[in-house]
Amino acid sequence: MDRVSRRILNSKQDLIINNHNPSIGGMTDGQISISQKTGENLSLVIKSGGRIWKTYLSHDGNVNVDKKLTADELKFTRKFTDYRIICHNFSDNIANTKHYVPWFNNSIEGSDMLGSSRSFLVPYKMTLHKLIMRPETLSDATADFTFGLDKQDDGDTTVDSVATVTYSAELASDTMITINRGDWNNNPTVEAGDKVGLSITASATSSGTIDWYITSVWEIEITI
Repeated sequence: MDRVSRRILNSKQDLIINNHNPSIGGMTDGQISISQKTGENLSLVIKSGGRIWKTYLSHDGNVNVDKKLTADELKFTRKFTDYRIICHNFSDNIANTKHYVPWFNNSIEGSDMLGSSRSFLVPYKMTLHKLIMRPETLSDATADFTFGLDKQDDGDTTVDSVATVTYSAELASDTMITINRGDWNNNPTVEAGDKVGLSITASATSSGTIDWYITSVWEIEITI
């Protein structure tokens, strides 16, 4: 065996394969370990300078990051998921009639979703992740509030119900309530090409004309 081959052979390290993440005390400096903790992808772990360095390995092109990802520049080439916030504020006495809220904070709400401000043309698949509302002074805080997500499919004007949810806990003036994604009776998801409306209906007259502050948070699957 020549000198170069002997040097390579002597410098090789035995591979350590674990079913758990190795600890700092369990590795010597310069040691390399391949581990796969239950529920995680296979990872390459190196101890250097008294620290543990880890990177996940991929068999399908998907990459996991345990904590924050920092980058000087990001460029998406096919698809990514984003979150967008939309304001639906308006001022009215909603009484116990169905009100479709505006999508552009111009206070033009109404009993149908035919107006241009009361409908939103969906560009990508969207899921209502969170809906929050804060009313001004209420005269009856015991009224129930039913929220509805409706749509008109691409190519027709028939209004279809996507999902509804009723908030029955007592409200307080100038206090926010939150409707989460899992609170709806169906999956609150709409598809590209749908025209959607978001409505609110009170079970009783809860106030005079007041400001209603409503904000929706949407999970959007954007395809480039």
